[in-house]
Amino acid sequence: MSVICVLEPGLFTTVQDLGREGFGAMGVSASGAADAASLRVGNLLVGNLDGAAALEITLFGGTFLFPDAAAIVLSGSDFGAVLDGVAVEMWEPVDVRPGQTLRVGATRSGARAYLCVRGGIAATPFLGSASTHILSGLGGFEGRALKKGDTLAVGDVQDNSHSEKLSRAATNMLLPRKILRVTPGPQGDWFDARAQRLFDTGVYQVTEDANRMGLRLVGPAIARANGRELISEGVALGAVQIPESGMPIILFVEQQTTGGYPKIANVISADFHSLGQLRPRDEIRFEMVDWDTARNLFREQEELLASKELFA
Repeated sequence: MSVICVLEPGLFTTVQDLGREGFGAMGVSASGAADAASLRVGNLLVGNLDGAAALEITLFGGTFLFPDAAAIVLSGSDFGAVLDGVAVEMWEPVDVRPGQTLRVGATRSGARAYLCVRGGIAATPFLGSASTHILSGLGGFEGRALKKGDTLAVGDVQDNSHSEKLSRAATNMLLPRKILRVTPGPQGDWFDARAQRLFDTGVYQVTEDANRMGLRLVGPAIARANGRELISEGVALGAVQIPESGMPIILFVEQQTTGGYPKIANVISADFHSLGQLRPRDEIRFEMVDWDTARNLFREQEELLASKELFA
């Protein structure tokens, strides 16, 4: 079994796969890759199943030594990675020789990059997933972000073939959006016409408090109608909550599974990957769409990810 040695971990690097859905009733959120589309495509390009575990690198990368030969793909945002000083192209399989070192710099675009290695990162599953759940300290590599000196095992290779380069359609799909499409939330009727207009037309900035649990925004304050209070209920990934401050919070992959703030909207599934690439100080807007549009956009995305049209 080959390994990857962590010489420098970067700002916040964790092991992630597609998460552990189905345990919300137990209070365990799905976790998983913040930009699942980039993880899936990166894995397919390197010859893995799309849900194989990889390294999720946030804002600033680290340095990784490969004592053994490996094949890798960097997906997601461009972090200016170099392999023994030679630039690594995004979204392209790269053969790594024994003893080479990969250095991943600071982001040049979005928030996260994925280091996918053929065979995947080998980690003991927790509730059926290798994803790191930081809040509970479970899953991934010892339930935490990587540290200097960690050694990660690489899984057995099932398929030695490389996939083709990405098609233009795939590249367009993976471009992060700054206008997030949303459907009406379960408490949408709690907000009057003025509040809805503010939400639909306002520009919001991602704050420094944004993390894998939620994205706190600052911008036009949304007032709740009549000061109504909500009994805590189940919440979904991408829910847009409005707390007393009126500043929206978008629930993210390590969200709490219940909440007592009214939800004015929910980001559509096809735009979840864009949430994963938002950085502090990024500006976003919301665009309300109907349920049929949301379903069609998600279906189109999934059909592309499962088709040969993903590659050139």
